[in-house]
Amino acid sequence: MSQPFHSNAPAPTLAEVARRAGVSIATASRVLNRSARVSTDVAARVEQAARELAYVRRRAPSARETGVVAVVVFADPAQHHADAFPVRLLAGLRRSLPGAERELAVFTVPKRSRRPPLVRYLCGGHVDGVLLVGPWGDTALIRLLHAARVPVVSLGRPSEPGTVAFVDADNLTGARDAVRRLCASGRRSVATIAGPPDTAAGSDRLAGYHQAMAAMVAVRPAVAYGDFSSASGEHAMQWLLDQRPDLNAVFAASDQMAAGALRTLRRHGLRVPEDVALIGFDDAPVASRCRPGLTTVRQPVEELGSRALELLLRNPAHGESVVLPTRLVIRASG
Repeated sequence: MSQPFHSNAPAPTLAEVARRAGVSIATASRVLNRSARVSTDVAARVEQAARELAYVRRRAPSARETGVVAVVVFADPAQHHADAFPVRLLAGLRRSLPGAERELAVFTVPKRSRRPPLVRYLCGGHVDGVLLVGPWGDTALIRLLHAARVPVVSLGRPSEPGTVAFVDADNLTGARDAVRRLCASGRRSVATIAGPPDTAAGSDRLAGYHQAMAAMVAVRPAVAYGDFSSASGEHAMQWLLDQRPDLNAVFAASDQMAAGALRTLRRHGLRVPEDVALIGFDDAPVASRCRPGLTTVRQPVEELGSRALELLLRNPAHGESVVLPTRLVIRASG
C-alpha cells in the first residue's frame, strides 16, 4: 500500500526507494536513470516503489536557480488559440519578470492530460517554479511538484481547498453584480449561460447568478451550460429560447459565449438590449467589438499574471491565496 502524502514531510530519498524495492542504491539509480539494463522484475519493483513514495529525481540544489518559470496551460488547442485570456495573461507575466535573466517556458496540454515526460521535466530541477492555468484536474501533479520542492501556483481557485496556492478574480461577486443590474432594469425572465460546472470560474459565476436571483422574488431563472466558447454560447442561447420564449435578459459567463448568444438572438430577429439585455464576463477584446458593445464584468487578467508570478517567486504556503476584485463595464447591451 502506498504511504499517504504529507506536504511537510521530508522528500523521499533514493535510499528509501531502494530499501522498499529490496535492491541496492546503485541498482535503483540505474533503473531510474535508465543508465544500464536490469531485469524486468527488478525494474518493475523499483518503479513501483518510486511511485508509492512519490519519489522524483532532482538535480543538485546548486542547480535549482535555472532562471526559467514554467507556465502550463490546460486547454484544448482550438479553444486555446481562440481565447484571449492566455494571451493577456502571458502579457502580464512578461511585463512583471524581474530582470532580463528570467524566461517563461509555456506548455499547452489538453485538459486533464497526463504527460509523464512533462511531469519529469517540471519536477527534474529544470524550472524555478510552475504556474498552472486552466482546469488541471486531480491533485496528482500538485503532489509531485510539492514532493520535488518545486514552487507551484494555480491561476484559478483549486477544487480542493488548501492543496495549492492560487491567484483568482472574484468571480462570484462579479457575476452577482451583473445579474443584479439585469434585475434592477426591470427584466423579469433572467437566464444565464453558465460555464463548465467542474471549473472554479464556472461554478463561482453560476453561484453569483443564483445569489442575485434568490433576492428577486418575481424574477424567473433559467440555466443553460457552455464551455466558454462562442459556439457553445450560440447553442445554449438557442436552447434557452426554445425553453423560455419570454426571456428578456441573459448573463453569459464569458464574453465569447455572449458573442455567440448575440448571433443567435439576431437570427431570431430579437434586438439587444430592447428585447433581450445581455451581459458577459471577462472584458475580452470581443466585448468592445460586438455591436452593440457588450456590457461585461472585467477581470484584471494582466494583474492576475503579475500577482501569480510574484506569489510563485516567494515559494508560497500551499493554502495561500490572492483574490482580485472585478468591475462591471457598462456598454450598450445591458
